[in-house]
Amino acid sequence: MEQALLSEEEVEQKGEEKWRVYQSLGRSASVHVPTSLSGRGEEVSVDEIRSASIHSHPYYPPSLHGALVSSPEPDAPPYAYDQAIVHQGGFGQYPSGNMSREFGRKILDEVEIRQLLIDHVGHRCCWGSRPARRWKIAAVEDCNVYVGTLETFMEEREIVKEREPYLKGEIDEKDKGPELGVWELDLRSEFPLLFVSHKETKVKVPHSESIQKCTECEGRGEIACHTCNANQEPGFYKEKQMSRCPACHGRGLIAHQDGSDTTCTKCNGKGLLPCATCGSRGLIKCETCMGRGSILTRSIALVNWRTLSNRKVSATTAAASVPDEVFHKARGVQLYNTQSYQCTPAYFADSYFLNQFSSEVIADRSPVPPSARIICERHIISVVPVTRVTMVHRKQSFSFYIIGISNEIYIKDYPSKFCWGLCCCLEWLKM
Repeated sequence: MEQALLSEEEVEQKGEEKWRVYQSLGRSASVHVPTSLSGRGEEVSVDEIRSASIHSHPYYPPSLHGALVSSPEPDAPPYAYDQAIVHQGGFGQYPSGNMSREFGRKILDEVEIRQLLIDHVGHRCCWGSRPARRWKIAAVEDCNVYVGTLETFMEEREIVKEREPYLKGEIDEKDKGPELGVWELDLRSEFPLLFVSHKETKVKVPHSESIQKCTECEGRGEIACHTCNANQEPGFYKEKQMSRCPACHGRGLIAHQDGSDTTCTKCNGKGLLPCATCGSRGLIKCETCMGRGSILTRSIALVNWRTLSNRKVSATTAAASVPDEVFHKARGVQLYNTQSYQCTPAYFADSYFLNQFSSEVIADRSPVPPSARIICERHIISVVPVTRVTMVHRKQSFSFYIIGISNEIYIKDYPSKFCWGLCCCLEWLKM
């Protein structure tokens, strides 16, 4: 029995291939989608993202991207997105029609539709049940909605000066080593998982401490009293300034109804009182330096990790009355999911509409502040199954929507609402 042996070169190539797959960021669509239809493209490795970010700024260390191999899922409810086959639409055609089964939701019959509406109305204490139970279902229309998101995970750094009174002790000054730039700081221990909503940290910049003379008191440790020297020019003060005693009005004596006078006990008969703040010294302790005359200053790196989210909804006129937030929260089907240093528009070989929609989402990328750098981006396109149901009774009609795979109900104008301060739950007893 013959057995084929691999050469050392082939073994190394297979090992590198496995390592490349291990480092991949998962730039792919569904595992159920054929490669030719998924718009997958080439995988983007961690090393490619790191090298791209390094070239964006000379002081951006590659060690900051250690968390790229472990990133959380999008900010959505668990199982918010299922996987499905990418829509097979014609060139330039808006995907529509009866696609509920294709997008993971079974087609509902009229009995199931009515029961969903009855259950929804039953949780509203001031809604009557008669329209849900008795009105006729006139039309059932699929109007699926496409939701595109672009999440930009960024890191922002800035230097702020921190000051405190210098009491005593050794300081970490420039003589002990060079002061690092804000983008040269190694923050691997603080780096969060990718696409967290927000994280903030403060880090002292090494060798940035220095001792400076207090500018508030010019290094004297004392400043002019704000009470008795309020109108003095900066740097000048007067001593032994007295104020008139309010008890005896400066007489030093207290007059009584029988015509007698006694010595004022508040000013001891002097008629004047010293400044209550400084004792008429004219100076008080400087609160900035706590009377030390010196200030210890240091540089603090204020670091913020944030995820900027840009969302876009593409809906037909049939679903235009539903707020976009309803679709963002709905459970849909994920058609495309890519993650890279900077995402580019998706490519679907058979859908011009999805390609254009993805380009519009990418074009609306949130601006990044000048003090920030992009770490990674994630681009997702999903479809939310939506069914519009129209119910009629005589000359009246209303519409409601069944949204998402979990069959959530959205109604804007239900015809039987009683919210005038009296709850009409007894309406449910009427059949």
